[in-house]
Amino acid sequence: ITINHTSMVDIPMGYLIPLNFRWVSKREVFRIPFFGQMLTLHGDICIDRSSSGAMSKVIEDGKKWIGRGASVAIFPEGTRSKDGEIHNFKAGAFILAKDAEVPILPIVLEGTNRVVRKGIFMNWSNRITIKVLPPVSKQDVVERPIKEVMAEVHDNMVNALAEIRKNS
Repeated sequence: ITINHTSMVDIPMGYLIPLNFRWVSKREVFRIPFFGQMLTLHGDICIDRSSSGAMSKVIEDGKKWIGRGASVAIFPEGTRSKDGEIHNFKAGAFILAKDAEVPILPIVLEGTNRVVRKGIFMNWSNRITIKVLPPVSKQDVVERPIKEVMAEVHDNMVNALAEIRKNS
């Protein structure tokens, strides 16, 4: 699963997606009180982004969860977008999908970056949209070059985000 990332609210909103999945998240998120314990209990994948073995851990733990019937949710940009736009992708999610020989399910979130605003803890009137896009087939993931699949998923997610905003 690839999901765009603009806010810490993205992770709790992701749990509204009715799929069995595990997040890949940086080590620092696991240190946040309550939130980190929730991720640990859920079995989410903790990575140290400064470690040279981070990608190996994503593949090893990701394949373990995929083998158990779960999906793996990754923010393909590798970090939060500060401006709400979808930026360049890193290859991690695509390497894992190719190595595990599984399809990729792109998901676009819109509105999570407006839930928590300066001076206001929660903006309850904010609207959040979760749009699940058509998956990239296992065959396409396995047979096509990673950069080509990344570009297709990126473009589809950017277009979906623009469509959501146009219709809001």
